[in-house]
Amino acid sequence: MNLSFSQVEKQFGDLRVVDRFDSEIAPGELVALVGPSGCGKSTLLHMAAGLEKPSAGQVLADGQPIHRPDPSRMLMFQENALYPWLTLSQNVAMALELQKVPRAKAREQAFAWLDKVRLKGFEDYFPHQVSGGMRQRCALARAFITRPEVLLLDEPFGALDALTRMTLQDALRTLIRETRPTVLLVTHDVDEALFLADRILVFSARPSNLLKEFHLSDSDKTHDLSNFADMRREILSLLGIVADAESSTSTQSIPEELAA
Repeated sequence: MNLSFSQVEKQFGDLRVVDRFDSEIAPGELVALVGPSGCGKSTLLHMAAGLEKPSAGQVLADGQPIHRPDPSRMLMFQENALYPWLTLSQNVAMALELQKVPRAKAREQAFAWLDKVRLKGFEDYFPHQVSGGMRQRCALARAFITRPEVLLLDEPFGALDALTRMTLQDALRTLIRETRPTVLLVTHDVDEALFLADRILVFSARPSNLLKEFHLSDSDKTHDLSNFADMRREILSLLGIVADAESSTSTQSIPEELAA
């Protein structure tokens, strides 16, 4: 599914968050949105999901204006949002049951998708009985089981430790390659954007303006990311972060308008 933003603006009262944003995301493409907190990245995601309406301009799916949520566009948040009274398999199966899939068939597919995210043997566990990373794996299975045409990811791994986050990034890449949805990813993690995205859009502080667009090749990506060191430094510089060229560590200087 093609996803496009045409002269999109968003204002909350007197606060302008998004200022004349234009972009088109091709079917099967993964685009990452990177920028300071409060610059409107999640707002753009919510407009694509149909949860927010633009103050001006249009957000389109296959050329049709988005007015409301639709099962073809799946939104996944940082919090896994699993129902604590349901088992992992019941949480995943519910996504299909809401689409009127018979319970037995939904349960069978839920087991298969939990296997894909390496949760085989944990199907009948409740969310509180497994780790945060396992809960997020379950959330991934639930997001993919309906095979959405558009996947909207709002900091999906932001609450996890670094090792678990990298493992789940690998799992996400595998699932995306298998199902080929159009993906819009909001992240504050530049390395995550470099590892996952086909394109990275870097935004200014609000009202957000697109500072620069980066295109990436997927053929040689690893978590090492050494081939993208120059691009990483440029993105960090655009965000007001000074990166050490040799150590790859960084220190951040927070702009006054963001420090308040």
